Amino acid sequence: MAAELVGGALLSGLFQMLFERMASREVVDFFREKKLNKKMLKELKIMLSSANAVLTSAEEMQTRNRTVKDWLDELKEVTHELEDLMDEIKAETLSCKLNSEGGGNLNKVLALVSTSFAAEVEPKMEEIMDKLKLILSQKDVLGLKEGGQNRPSRSLPSPLVEESDIYGRSRDKDVIVQFLLSDNVCGSRISVISIVGMGGIGKTTLAQLVFNDDRVKGHFDIKVWVSVSDVFDVFKVTKTLYEKALFQSSVIVDDFDSEDFYDAEDLRHLQVKLKKALENKRFLFVLDDIWNENYDNWDALKSPFESGAPGSKIVTTTRSEIAAFRMSNVPSYHLQMISSEDCWLLFVKHAFNNIDSRLHPVLEKIGKRIVKKCNCLPLAVKSLGGLLRSELNPKKWENILKSDIWEFSDGECNTLPALWLSYQYLPPHLKRCFAYCSIFPKNYEISKENLVLLWMAEDLLPLPQKGKRIEDVGEECFDSLVSRSLIQQSSQDGSFFTMHDLVNDLAKFVSGKFCLRLEHDDSRSIVSNCIHHLSYDKRNIDGVMEVVMSAEVKSLRTFLPLGCLHVGEELTWKKSTFDGLVPMVRYLRVLSLSQYPVTDLPNSIGNLKHLRYLDLSSTRLKVLPNEICSLYNLQTLLLLGCNHLTQLPINMGSLINLRHLDIRGTRLKQMPAGLCNMKDLQTLTDFVLCKHTASKIRDLRELKHLRGGLRISGIENISDVADVLEANLKEKEHLIELSLLSFNFADDSQKQKEILDGLQPHENLENLFVQGYKGTRFPDWIGHHSFSNMVTISLIGCINCYFLPPLGQLPALKKLYIVRFYMVRTVGAEFYSNGSSGAKPFRSLEKLVFTHMLEWQEWSFPEGDKDGEGSSFPRLRELQLEYCPKLIGRLPDRKIETLKIKYCEKLTLCYCPKFVSILQQRFPPASIIEMICRKLRSHLLNEISFGGKTNALVNHMCWNLQIYLISQPTADNLWSPIFTDSVDSFSLKPTDQVQTLITGSLLQLNRVQSTMPRRPTELMVREITDNTDTADSTLLI
Repeated sequence: MAAELVGGALLSGLFQMLFERMASREVVDFFREKKLNKKMLKELKIMLSSANAVLTSAEEMQTRNRTVKDWLDELKEVTHELEDLMDEIKAETLSCKLNSEGGGNLNKVLALVSTSFAAEVEPKMEEIMDKLKLILSQKDVLGLKEGGQNRPSRSLPSPLVEESDIYGRSRDKDVIVQFLLSDNVCGSRISVISIVGMGGIGKTTLAQLVFNDDRVKGHFDIKVWVSVSDVFDVFKVTKTLYEKALFQSSVIVDDFDSEDFYDAEDLRHLQVKLKKALENKRFLFVLDDIWNENYDNWDALKSPFESGAPGSKIVTTTRSEIAAFRMSNVPSYHLQMISSEDCWLLFVKHAFNNIDSRLHPVLEKIGKRIVKKCNCLPLAVKSLGGLLRSELNPKKWENILKSDIWEFSDGECNTLPALWLSYQYLPPHLKRCFAYCSIFPKNYEISKENLVLLWMAEDLLPLPQKGKRIEDVGEECFDSLVSRSLIQQSSQDGSFFTMHDLVNDLAKFVSGKFCLRLEHDDSRSIVSNCIHHLSYDKRNIDGVMEVVMSAEVKSLRTFLPLGCLHVGEELTWKKSTFDGLVPMVRYLRVLSLSQYPVTDLPNSIGNLKHLRYLDLSSTRLKVLPNEICSLYNLQTLLLLGCNHLTQLPINMGSLINLRHLDIRGTRLKQMPAGLCNMKDLQTLTDFVLCKHTASKIRDLRELKHLRGGLRISGIENISDVADVLEANLKEKEHLIELSLLSFNFADDSQKQKEILDGLQPHENLENLFVQGYKGTRFPDWIGHHSFSNMVTISLIGCINCYFLPPLGQLPALKKLYIVRFYMVRTVGAEFYSNGSSGAKPFRSLEKLVFTHMLEWQEWSFPEGDKDGEGSSFPRLRELQLEYCPKLIGRLPDRKIETLKIKYCEKLTLCYCPKFVSILQQRFPPASIIEMICRKLRSHLLNEISFGGKTNALVNHMCWNLQIYLISQPTADNLWSPIFTDSVDSFSLKPTDQVQTLITGSLLQLNRVQSTMPRRPTELMVREITDNTDTADSTLLI
């Protein structure tokens, strides 16, 4: 059963893929058409099946037996050779199919495959079979058994633990204890909480601390600890719970010792007994080390628990977020690393045997570096500290520091088996995905989306089931690794992910000699020629090129430069070296030249028939060679930030397997013909329309799977409205962002409206950007309440529109930008609704921006807003008004947190009693601004300009104002009476223009500060209480 849970070894996923590939129609028909020996395919399948049978055994033994690990590496190498051969057959067949007229049937296509290529296949197959025979002949000598070894039972941790031995878990303990002592925290009789974290982080230790806490002991009638481990045996766990609960309860059960009672088929009878034992008892169960992710198993186990008294609790510990989700009815508790200080204390306890580490300064210095290597993982700190216990030889300490933790035996270091289990219980395809992550350096942050694209390119993902995309499968694999704490969300940026250093070491150990990352200036002279995946610091390309070419790494599949450049930093690039590398790496699947100053690519790049991922982002390419169009297996082409690139190859449509094309930041003038052939395209960031090209907007019709964002520019080049309708954006349900630019038609307002109407997207759209629309009105779909997912709208430069669309009807709209509407004079009822929706206008809007509204005069609000508690803008937090010179009247009466006003010359009254803070960057010339802000906390007046006027009034009635700051005013006389009794800080920043400053009623002023180069000639401060810092005030004046 354990072997079934393991699901095979790392190679099992590859073997399954090879079985499918060898049985594919292309391969079988290729052998038949070219009259090759089909028996070889059958023999290969038999050999692979024989190897597959002992894979689990080999994988379990490789951590303890180096010879077994070498055997596994040899097996991986020969299976990769077979995989490359199968790929070559597939690539050759696809090439012939696309080059033949109309594609043709498969037999005709296979007839076009060159005789020389076919002649090479059979000898390669024979060579691979000979290698497999030799490898398989060694399995008995190595003691490899089918189905895996009998694993030694894992030690069952006792709930006994000395709290004095634990560091950095006091807060965690208090949180869990408070949960256990609380009543009815989830609305259920029984509350279940899971402690989740990576292996070795201290989940069991924390559970032990909680279990033994005196407060917990006195709170529960029954307390039971069960170590569940890898096999979730419902009967066994139930039996353990019952036996321990029985002796803590007053229930007497007849025939407790009966053999029939323990019949594995009588689970129901056992659960009835357990239910009776728990009846009206408040119990605490700790289920430690759970791996089960099957809800049915958990559902079967918990059925007797409901008889317990309200307030009963269950604590589980697990590495799997999925398992936690299945069991818990309250949020999981995600255990974090302990601090560096606590790590050091833990290390000192175990390494120095409670001797003061300062007595051994040399060892202390080395020890702190060892602790840093453990990256705050408690089990690693404890294990390495135990290895050095009472060892005073600095050389031994240096050896530990320089050694990889995976070089220690199980007996020496408990960290290895603890982390190894996290890997060992992964399904085969996840093992391959995890091992590939060894290509990334420690602390490297990667996006989920890009890692999935790399996995796709390397054929590491299982085939998707019907209705699923391969990207969906990749995302599920990624989420599974995250749920098992093998990949963690970055603490710096939540959109990126990383791996713990020791987990990274585990991935490196698993991938073995097939993955190599060259870091910093590491240019090793000896590199294995069987490397498949190579990453390196992109600054060191010259050294890497030299090493790769000298080692003749012909099986290389990944060439991935990593690292971020500093601002202004440039990389070096030697075209001749790269041109010499390309013919050597014919099996390359992933190639990145991102950020290199590449100006052109060699024509030989078209020979990389296996290439699936090509990243040319931020290079200096002006054009792409047409040879790229022969990369028929290409799935991902990244051209982001290629701001010299003006055109794509004319035969781009030949890339029928392309799924992701990112051309953001390029200077493309048109799209190539044939894009409609790319029917699998998922990502197309931009579509550039040009008047005199074969590519038309109707080409989008066939791209039915587009998702993410799409930017359509050059809309003025659309000549026929029918083409727009044919593009059928309305049916592209996975598009969530749409940008429409350049409506520069020659005074044809009606045509513009028809085209914009025809560009209506699916109602799933979340972000809409429209720029340069010259119609007088918007089509009905903009603002229609059916767009219930719309979050952000930007309408820019719609200079002929007289009215705004009814955007108030959009229920999810959070951000709205209205810019350069030169004809709008009033904003009123039409802005809030067209009558089709009776909900509150702008019910979710948080940010509203109006800028450059040159004719806007009046802003009116719905009737219900007049009472000060209106229905519109209930969540508005930020309001920005800039360059609205004719606007008069009031602002929305809402609890706004940020207000920005610039150049609104006639805005004479701003009544806003609920403002929390205000940021005004520049007041209008010759204006009187009156702010009545009962809840204002702080006020910053920055660069106040009064258009040359020598006197101005800024009146603030701010009952709760506490901080008042004026920065660089330009008026000669600034009169700023503040009617408040709460200001305790007043600051006037550098200015040499203010002659007179008048303020008053500062009843709580404590401090006056100024750093003006020239003091005002007159400063009048009235009604200041005695607690003012008079020494400072006198000094300033």
